[in-house]
Amino acid sequence: MTREIFIAPSILAADFARLGEEIAAIDKAGADWIHCDVMDGHFVPNISYGADVIKAIRPLTKKVFDVHLMIAPADPYLEAFAKAGADVITVHAEAGVHLDRSLQAVRALGKQAGVSLCPATPEHAIEYVLDRIDLVLVMTVNPGFGGQSFLESQLAKIGRIRTMIGNRPIRLEVDGGITRDNAAAVAAAGADTLVAGSAVFRGNSSADYAGNIAAIRIAAEAGRVPKLQDSSTQPMRAGESVRLR
Repeated sequence: MTREIFIAPSILAADFARLGEEIAAIDKAGADWIHCDVMDGHFVPNISYGADVIKAIRPLTKKVFDVHLMIAPADPYLEAFAKAGADVITVHAEAGVHLDRSLQAVRALGKQAGVSLCPATPEHAIEYVLDRIDLVLVMTVNPGFGGQSFLESQLAKIGRIRTMIGNRPIRLEVDGGITRDNAAAVAAAGADTLVAGSAVFRGNSSADYAGNIAAIRIAAEAGRVPKLQDSSTQPMRAGESVRLR
């Protein structure tokens, strides 16, 4: 199943002194999703923000909140992020011993469930939960910091996961070092959702961000084979219901 390319700017790269303005700017600039990287300083070597920040910015946009939990354990905090306004909640396969249970818990909260893999984690880690998930997130850097360089070793893994997904209605997301220069290769490997932080928040205006998003999208679409055939999913517009797929 070929899906429309989504661009999900990571607010980790935003100016936190103007976070509300930054959310409005990327919304206007054409972001499909808003990617929220949550770090705990334990599972990854950095601390970012928690559910209260997501709750505070939730009223500022109708776009999907794609919440990536780089925390361990994740289960005790799932409800808080669900209540804060997350639409998609992604947990790491490496963050707990009961991945299936975590994914069931996310769905029980009425949210879309995602699972993320660090670069050293093989794709077979998700083999037995494919029917529990709505999204697979492949990390193309080691999680914990923004601005890292893309790991080309992950392209083959993206392709293998695309094959594993088959016709399941699962989005394949890639996060880490995404730019207009590698977006084509990522999309060609099978990704349909691209997270970009530094490459989007370059400049200081919504117009700058719009140009950055458009460049990444054009590059990704050019790299896709075959070209998009599924026209049933168009970007969510203001006033429309939340669109996850």
